[in-house]
Amino acid sequence: MMKTTRRSLVLSGAAAILSIAGEQLFRPGVLNAQTDKVVNVYSARHYDNDRKLYQSFQSETGIRVNWVEADADKLIERIRSEGGNSPADILLTVDGGRLWRAQEAGLLKPVRSSVLTKAIPPSLREPSGHWFGISKRARVLVYNKSKVSPSELSTYEDLASGKWKGRLVSRSSTHVYNQSLLGAIIAASGEKAASAWVRGIVGNFAIPPEGNDTAQIRLVSSGRGDITFVNHYYLARLAESIKPDEQAIARSVGLFFPNQRLRGTHVNISGAGLVKTSKNQGAAIRFLEYLVGRTSQVLLSQGNNEYPVVAGTPLDPTVARYGRFIEDPVNAAVFGKNNNLALRIADQAGWK
Repeated sequence: MMKTTRRSLVLSGAAAILSIAGEQLFRPGVLNAQTDKVVNVYSARHYDNDRKLYQSFQSETGIRVNWVEADADKLIERIRSEGGNSPADILLTVDGGRLWRAQEAGLLKPVRSSVLTKAIPPSLREPSGHWFGISKRARVLVYNKSKVSPSELSTYEDLASGKWKGRLVSRSSTHVYNQSLLGAIIAASGEKAASAWVRGIVGNFAIPPEGNDTAQIRLVSSGRGDITFVNHYYLARLAESIKPDEQAIARSVGLFFPNQRLRGTHVNISGAGLVKTSKNQGAAIRFLEYLVGRTSQVLLSQGNNEYPVVAGTPLDPTVARYGRFIEDPVNAAVFGKNNNLALRIADQAGWK
């Protein structure tokens, strides 16, 4: 199967190339066809198992799946700029904050489906049906086993305490994962407490924020920091790597689910919604419903070491070894609602 990255696009029947903000995106005329025998997916996910899912859906239903892969913000802007002429039927992306942005831009149409509402817990879908979580990711603490004992760990809020001075590393606040975590803290504790927390963690940084979540785990493993907060699957990827050095990194660090005695660990989603201007709404809704079936849930979650949203779905073996945990029940839509405030708080506190 063809290997791709966020900067690549795979689309059957491609006829022309469109350049958007430096990315090469295919835009075939066939996507404008009005038929319920095709569904056009704009996806910010870039995993091989997602393509297996598309193939499975097509085999079972006879509905052809065309898809575009690109950065979520660029896809949202593309749908906006295409307007009523957009061929997109489904927007599939990661993080409730990005789905909220698409909703606020008026790009998504509410869907009423008993299949979706029965399968997906209320906290993992937009209350009006604008979008639905299809897999979950926990934002966990990762610590250096030689420098930190699990008995020292408790909550996200504790990371602002003086004992972590010069020991904490983090990716930038400009990334939506951290914005959503901060949005959840705002929802739980209020603006004043959230502001104090950000000031505290900024004061505890060992180095200025740099790199992605995997980079933070590497920093902790190497001793440049003692602790960080990341999405759980980044550690699972290292643990399952065929590279001995990455396996060693995974062995040198531990994973901890914070806030287990309070509200629970922050959980975000990958999710999908129906594009308002969809020309193939019947096929698109059928596709959304397919995403919560057992085959899809296994492919979606295990392909990226995520958690399924449907209870009873078997976990990826590496993820299963991390154990069970209590989830923060706040609705994922809250992250988006609090996004602008989270950005302002981070900026004011100097979390770059």
